[in-house]
Amino acid sequence: MKKILFVCTATATLFIAAAQKNETKPSSGNPLFPGWYADPEGAIFKNQYWIYPTFSAPYNKQVFLDAFSSPDLITWTKHPAVVDTAAIKWARRALWAPAIVEKQGRYYLFFGANDIQNNTEKGGIGVAVANSPAGPFTDYLGKPLVDKFHNGAQPIDQFVFHDSNGQYYLIYGGWRHCNIAKLNNDFTGFVPFDDGTVFKEITPEKYVEGPYMFVRNGKYYFMWSEGGWTGPDYSVAYAMANSPLGPFTRIGKILQQDTAIATGAGHHSIIKIPGKDQWYIVYHRRPLTEKDGNSRVTCIEHMYFDEKGFIKPVVITKQGVEPYRLQ
Repeated sequence: MKKILFVCTATATLFIAAAQKNETKPSSGNPLFPGWYADPEGAIFKNQYWIYPTFSAPYNKQVFLDAFSSPDLITWTKHPAVVDTAAIKWARRALWAPAIVEKQGRYYLFFGANDIQNNTEKGGIGVAVANSPAGPFTDYLGKPLVDKFHNGAQPIDQFVFHDSNGQYYLIYGGWRHCNIAKLNNDFTGFVPFDDGTVFKEITPEKYVEGPYMFVRNGKYYFMWSEGGWTGPDYSVAYAMANSPLGPFTRIGKILQQDTAIATGAGHHSIIKIPGKDQWYIVYHRRPLTEKDGNSRVTCIEHMYFDEKGFIKPVVITKQGVEPYRLQ
């Protein structure tokens, strides 16, 4: 009797172990959180992941920006309306593509507003500031930081790049042109380059909008979105250079639609785990059930490099990524 009981117990133990081994690991799932959100800016502040997206709706309804935070990439908390047009008096609609940096304990949120079409309209790229990544953010300048078209670039889709030498750059531009400019120390304006110019064009082949830059192993990776934002061909491509000023020669696409999962995968940002060669790409895409251009959701995937440092094509999934807590 004892022998039979032992066999049954051992069998039960093996069965439980096998079940545990085959059990699906928790994952973030895609989309990361409910609602129509696009152009996500990923960041890490105080051992928390943060995402600042565009509220994806008709322009006249885009009068605020929400934020989302997570301790593990799985569970996300919504921080509604961290900034809105009530706080930014010159902005009236089309709050787009937030970019955020922390400097000396303050959080600077850069955004596009009003979708200006020429130099006579009021709007462009603004800056809001707060003492917490959750806001509330208030108008930092009382006016746009960039309110004109330079080198043909519409003043939208701003990204702030912090170089290893301490210099902060504003990289931005729609209408198939991209500029880079050196921000001054307090983000109230710009410092001219050595040749006296303020806005240098660094537009690579097929660039449309949504610039992003990071450094890995001494190489500058410049990324952008291609195609039309309402179409299935929206995608992300990249280039590499030895300087944030380029020259940047297009290498190829690394993020695009999978017709079995979603279309219009683009306008991304990158999250790197501090101290590790561990990278995530945060982006938006359009569910297969949706035709409306504004029906976009925020998703996340792993991003990998090959032995030569080139970015491997990103596989878009429904599962997303596994949990990872910051130390």
